[in-house]
Amino acid sequence: MRRLPRPTDPNVLVGFHTNDDAGVYLLGDGMALVQTVDFFTPIVDDPHLFGQIAAANALSDVYAMGGRPVSALSIVGFPDKGDAAILEQIIRGGLAKMEEARCVVLGGHSIRNEDIQFGYAVTGVINPHAIWRNVGARPGDALLLTKAIGTGVLATALKKEKASQEALDAAVASMTQLNRAAADALHEVDEKAGGARPVHAVTDVTGFGLLGHAREMALGDPAANIAAVSLEINHDAVACLPGALEAARDGHLAGGLKNNRDFIGDCAAFDAKVPQEYRDLLFDPQTSGGLLVAIASEAAEAALTALARHGVSARGVGRVAAKRTPLIFIR
Repeated sequence: MRRLPRPTDPNVLVGFHTNDDAGVYLLGDGMALVQTVDFFTPIVDDPHLFGQIAAANALSDVYAMGGRPVSALSIVGFPDKGDAAILEQIIRGGLAKMEEARCVVLGGHSIRNEDIQFGYAVTGVINPHAIWRNVGARPGDALLLTKAIGTGVLATALKKEKASQEALDAAVASMTQLNRAAADALHEVDEKAGGARPVHAVTDVTGFGLLGHAREMALGDPAANIAAVSLEINHDAVACLPGALEAARDGHLAGGLKNNRDFIGDCAAFDAKVPQEYRDLLFDPQTSGGLLVAIASEAAEAALTALARHGVSARGVGRVAAKRTPLIFIR
């Protein structure tokens, strides 16, 4: 994608060249559209829960940019001879979560497909002067993470009937939790700061895992004069879902985890003391994961307090440093 020509329309405020979570298009002074699309195959057996997870995952990209979702179009792939009652429950689950987000589903498109697929194209509105990008982290910033990780290994364990009910319940609760409360808390911190907004970069942790999305944050955007940085992550500060460490130790690793490890390659290095299960989990592909935030260090405690007040169990997981090799170091 980086080799493709950049959009020449000056109203494109955020395009695809830094793998940002959504695109942003300027409509006029003080108003822009933020747009994203996401769909996937079932990650849980319950169709209603699957619909909720798919909706929360699609909405997350808009929250990660600092936007407010307003409308959505559903995307459905369903077998020709599939049970229509299952499809109804998937759509009902999605609608329930969209209603919670106060995002209107206007319609959508469906195709006959051997595998079930479901998701949404979501449109939101955003202040063009208050966009959170996945680049822009500055040396000295603190790194915050708003959800525990481990949904990928737990989903893999579930397929092998090796996940406990406690672990499954915790994973579902995490995946169906909107990132709206986390975004609201971060907006409060930004607004209280006045002109110098302390939130410098935000991304949601999804298919590329924590380290994959951390890599995108670290790379910067030379075309926009946003410098690359390095990230330091404390492995034992990263919260893991119940049962996730055990699932990783038992080898329930998704194919996407191995792909993430291969893709990130030499960008990430680990201290020798970091256990293998943590190394695996940091590459684990997440579904509807939390927000990874680079914020001015002096505002980090206020942000954690605001997040807690909004019911979000966030943690400080590391810091941003000047660019060096390796790009990401896990201690």
